[in-house]
Amino acid sequence: MIEVNQVYTHDFQFSQEEVNRFAEVTGDKNPVHTNAEYAAKTMFKRPIMHGMLSASLFSKVFGTLFPGEGTIYLKQTLNFLKPMYVDTQYEAVFTVKEVLKDKHRAIVETVIKDKTTGNLCTSGEATVLNTEKI
Repeated sequence: MIEVNQVYTHDFQFSQEEVNRFAEVTGDKNPVHTNAEYAAKTMFKRPIMHGMLSASLFSKVFGTLFPGEGTIYLKQTLNFLKPMYVDTQYEAVFTVKEVLKDKHRAIVETVIKDKTTGNLCTSGEATVLNTEKI
């Protein structure tokens, strides 16, 4: 059972090939994500990952790792604070803020940090449901 103040962390990175596949699947082929020559002329100087690709990691963790199988992802707020780049190590941090046992729900703070710089790249809050683990 998950508890208030419980923290779960998950390290990850994405490759340019994965970014390109995400662009194909979603149709978001903005060249700032997929074209190094184009991105070099932007304020980012190199391709950035789609914000939703990085945030999709939250879904992976909730559904398979924490709380895990059977979790239904009900709600998510997102703030994209810093650009994220391919082949860079990131850490997703999940902190349980509230547990609603009678509803089998938890409110979880979701953040992504750059492992090297410590910069906060993404922040938000999720509501999840799991009848077995909450």
